[in-house]
Amino acid sequence: MAELIARVAAGRQDALRALYERTAPKLFGLILRIIRDRGAAEDVLQDTYLRVWQHAGGYAPEAGRPMAWLATIARHRAIDWVRRKGEVPMPARDDEEEDWLERIADPRDREAEFLSRDALLTCLERLEPVQRDCVVRAYCEGLSREELALRYDRPVNTVKTWLHRGLAALRGCLDDAA
Repeated sequence: MAELIARVAAGRQDALRALYERTAPKLFGLILRIIRDRGAAEDVLQDTYLRVWQHAGGYAPEAGRPMAWLATIARHRAIDWVRRKGEVPMPARDDEEEDWLERIADPRDREAEFLSRDALLTCLERLEPVQRDCVVRAYCEGLSREELALRYDRPVNTVKTWLHRGLAALRGCLDDAA
């Protein structure tokens, strides 16, 4: 997939189309999890690929996996949309206890190793429960540090530390699993 991003950076529209076809379902699921409005999620998905087209030259394979880079762009675009609308991302309801990963992971997609269900679940289980919850809520529901601080009745800097350490631990664990 890194090769596709390099071709996108070179201005190859066919590469963008191929990248879209391979990754759009996952990114759409991620965006929809944050926005919860199908029409708006479709718009944000298109905006995500516009950003990819404009910034593909900034992708550095040594900095991380391609799907992680794409997911970060999608997540940021979705959170920006939510904040522009002045809405608070909807927390998962109790009747939605299904695994959030089911919505965005496709076990047939070998390119999306960072979303490998087993590896990610194993790595998430290694985090302390409150840290894991913060990471999932921040990156899958789009909650801000401030919102998480209110939810857990902790200072924003504490939540920031939880997120930073949790992501570092996940990154290390997933790198070991790869």
